[in-house]
Amino acid sequence: MKRWSLAARIVSSVLSVVMLSLVTLSIAVAGFTRYEITERLDNSLQEVSERLQATIATQLHGPQSGTVAWVPDVGPRTLAYQVVDRAGHVVLRSQNAPVRPFVPDIHTGFADTPLFRVYIAAPTTTAYRVLVGEPTLHRRGALLRATAIAIVPILVFLPVIWVLVRLIVRRALRPLGRLHDEMQVRGSGNLRPIASLDLPVELVPIQHAVNTLLSRLETALSTERAFAASAAHELRNPLGALLAQVQMLGRMVPAQSEAGKRVDIIAERTRRLARSVEKLLQFSRASSGIAFRRNRFDLLTVLHVLVDDLGHIPRDGRNIVMKTNGISHIFVHGDMDATGIMLRNLLENALLHGSPGTAVHVAVTPDGGIDITNDCPALAPDMLARLTSPFVRGGTGAHGSGLGLAIANNIATQMDVSFRLCSPLAGTGRGFGIFLAFPDAEITSAPEGA
Repeated sequence: MKRWSLAARIVSSVLSVVMLSLVTLSIAVAGFTRYEITERLDNSLQEVSERLQATIATQLHGPQSGTVAWVPDVGPRTLAYQVVDRAGHVVLRSQNAPVRPFVPDIHTGFADTPLFRVYIAAPTTTAYRVLVGEPTLHRRGALLRATAIAIVPILVFLPVIWVLVRLIVRRALRPLGRLHDEMQVRGSGNLRPIASLDLPVELVPIQHAVNTLLSRLETALSTERAFAASAAHELRNPLGALLAQVQMLGRMVPAQSEAGKRVDIIAERTRRLARSVEKLLQFSRASSGIAFRRNRFDLLTVLHVLVDDLGHIPRDGRNIVMKTNGISHIFVHGDMDATGIMLRNLLENALLHGSPGTAVHVAVTPDGGIDITNDCPALAPDMLARLTSPFVRGGTGAHGSGLGLAIANNIATQMDVSFRLCSPLAGTGRGFGIFLAFPDAEITSAPEGA
């Protein structure tokens, strides 16, 4: 599932609504401004035309033709006018007006030409008509300036609004970020309650719920660890005493007698029971979160101790061959006891299910990973996928509890260790391998010649 940010979603949603509203407002303001400016300019044009019509009716007498009224400072944006007689001839015009009438068909009202917006005043008692034209260049410029004055401030403030919304939303969500950071560091051995963070009222119930959950979890884990430790002590002692009594009984009866064989069977079953009890206790400890603590320790030292310990136990000629590849120390963060339980289970699993007379190979990779391989028939893909589930055996015929890989996988998950199984081994049709990669491993190489 794709992750998303609450802050980013709020900012994007608010900004989308604000921007869309401002753009819509700008379009509406631009349209309204254009309408109002056009109406004002048309009113002014009509007023000038009607005033000139009244002036011509009282002042212009006698036949004139082609007279030009020269006015200083007349430019391309200045109003132009024409006085036209009944025959349609221009008898008087401004210096910026064309020689011919603005429009060939003279009717009262507005008319548009490519260069002018023209208004023709209503006729009076005189025979002359007045045509006043406003250059389209002036009208277009006026519309553009008025529209720009109306919408440019809105457009200029868009990035300002964007920045302010981002700052306000992120500042409002800052307590949520602090709560997120505090909750994110919880779990991996850190079950301390979240201290007071001056949160808003909407987040206080979440903080209280998380603190209550952490308290209950700490109590449950402590109880389970205490139970596992007590159970281990209470079960190992009776089983050890029982095995000792059976072994003493075996010395008191003839070795090849029927009673001696039964004593050997009881002793073997007692050992298997002791191993099963030990695995169950380890599984219980792993499930209770034993590996959540984070302490710095040398992984290679733990591995050397386990290889030396298990390598001295005879197992049908199977032994452990270890290669460190020039690495002297691998410092990782986790629980050293849990790591020892995980590696012991993996090594015991490799020794138990490996082919007789073959060695278990342990190799340290240059990036600090641990590669454990043994020879055995290749496992089917569906079996390999289920192998880390409790009480699942690989079908090799060896007596096991089916918990070793489940315990190791559980601990690896708690320590954020990459746990990868493979069968058959690369380049062969046999074998079984486990690769462990510890996060943030600090690797120290051995000095040359050491």
